[in-house]
Amino acid sequence: MSLELLRTLCALPAPPGQEETFRQFMIEHLSPYADEVRTDALGNVFFFRKGKSSSPRTIMLVAHMDEISFLVRHISKEGFLYVQPLGGFDPRVLDAQRVWVHGRQRLLGVFGTKPTHFTSPEERTKAVPLEDMFIDVGLPAESVTEIVGIGDAVTLERELVEMGHCYTGKTLDDRIGIYVMIEAFKRFAESQDTIVAAATVQEEVGVRGAHAAAFGIEPDIGIAIDITIAADIPGIEERNWCVRLGGGTAIKIMDARSISDRRLVQFFRTLASESAITHQMEILPRGGTDAAGMQLARNGIPVCTISIPCRYAHSVVESVHRDDVAASIELVRIFCEQSHRFTTT
Repeated sequence: MSLELLRTLCALPAPPGQEETFRQFMIEHLSPYADEVRTDALGNVFFFRKGKSSSPRTIMLVAHMDEISFLVRHISKEGFLYVQPLGGFDPRVLDAQRVWVHGRQRLLGVFGTKPTHFTSPEERTKAVPLEDMFIDVGLPAESVTEIVGIGDAVTLERELVEMGHCYTGKTLDDRIGIYVMIEAFKRFAESQDTIVAAATVQEEVGVRGAHAAAFGIEPDIGIAIDITIAADIPGIEERNWCVRLGGGTAIKIMDARSISDRRLVQFFRTLASESAITHQMEILPRGGTDAAGMQLARNGIPVCTISIPCRYAHSVVESVHRDDVAASIELVRIFCEQSHRFTTT
C-alpha cells in the first residue's frame, strides 16, 4: 500500500466541473500502464488495456475524481465569503473547519459562525445552516475582492493520516476508489477482455460523468468502485450498520440509485470465496454510485459496485481500514484476470 500515493490523491483539488488538475495527475501516473488514453468533452479520462481474446468485450472500471466542495456565491462588504454547496456536505461538521479558496491565488480560510457567547439557548441546540456560515480568509475586503470572485471554488483542508489500522482524512470519497482502481489496473497480469479504467467527473452532483462515459465507451459491463457507509458506531443498531469497517471489501447488492446485476454479484462472491478474500454483502438504503450513471446508458449495461467501507462519510475525517482497501484491490485485480469466466447467458 502506497500511503504517499493515496495522500497525494486526497490532497489534489477536484471540485465538480473543475477536475483538470486531478485529471492531469491521473494521465501522468497511469499512462505508462495503458495501451491507450482518451478523454471526453465532459472531462472524463480513460485508460485502456487491450484484451487478448480475438473478440474481447469491454469492461469499464469507474471511480470518480470529484470531491464535495463549494462555490463562492457572495462576498460581503467586510470581505466574508458565502458559498453554494457542490454535493451533500453535512453542515454539522463544517463549523470551524479550514478551507482552501481557489481564486487568482490559493487562500487559506476558515468556516465561521456567530460566537457561542452571542447565541440564544435555542440556537445552541441547533446545527447552523450552511447559508448562515461564512468563510474568513483573514484579509481586508479590498484584498479579498482582488483575489476572489463569484464562482471560485472552495475545498476543505485536511491531511490524510494513519490512525490505528485506518487511514483518515478528507476526500476518501472517492480517492480511495481511485486508488483501488489504479492499483488493480497496474497489477492485473492480462485479461481476455479489454479493461478500461475510467476516472469520472461530477459524480457528487448527479453521476453525470459516468453517464457520459458509458454512452461514449459503450462497455459491455460496468464496475463502479466507491466508498460505502460503515455505520458500525455507537448510536446505530447493528441491523442498520450496512457494512463493518475491517469486515472486508463490500459487494453491493443495491443502493438507492442502482440494483447490481445479480449475475455479477454472484460472480464476485465466487471469486472472493475462491481466493479467500474477506468480503461482505452490502445493501445501502440511501446514496448511490457511478453504477447508476452507467446502468441506464444507451440500452442498459449490467453493473455492480465494489465498495470500500468508510466511517464518517462526507466529512474531513472519512476513515477506511487498510485491510478492506487491500481486499478491494485484490478482488478487482482477480476480476480483471478472470472476467472471461463471466457470461450473461
